[in-house]
Amino acid sequence: MDEAIDLDLAERVGDALRDADETLSVAESCTGGLIGAAITAVPGSSDYFDAGLCTYAYDAKRRHLGVSREALDEHGAVSAPVARQMARGVRDVTDVTWGVATTGIAGPTGGTEENPVGTVYIGVAYAGPWGSESSYVTVSRYVFDGDRAAIRAATVEQALSNLLAELERSRVS
Repeated sequence: MDEAIDLDLAERVGDALRDADETLSVAESCTGGLIGAAITAVPGSSDYFDAGLCTYAYDAKRRHLGVSREALDEHGAVSAPVARQMARGVRDVTDVTWGVATTGIAGPTGGTEENPVGTVYIGVAYAGPWGSESSYVTVSRYVFDGDRAAIRAATVEQALSNLLAELERSRVS
């Protein structure tokens, strides 16, 4: 991996998933598989980790996750609507409880005034039991500092933190 990723966080996510008997898949763009690598670095992750899809290109996002052409055209790949569709898409196509998605600009080029280098959107999607109407997706926007490796490492840690927060929140509700 680019930078040292805190595997303690990946272990805590794994413990929470295992305790709840829930499963996870990830759809990664700017992180290029680093979240899946962090999750699977933990022994026993096959108990809860289903799939990691690296959907870097527009066509991959459409083909594998069902991201709409309209969302990509209107908002661009680095946007809340696309992160939402990616998280929901990976959750649904892999038939898991939780889907996590990342899309962003790791640099050193590619930034705009609206989305400078370091801008990342992280989506977390939950699949509630059928008929419960409890399924949902959250999307958060971040702007991380540093070089490409630091931005990618920060994105992995933030995605795992966001997932852990949602796992903990779902236990309370």
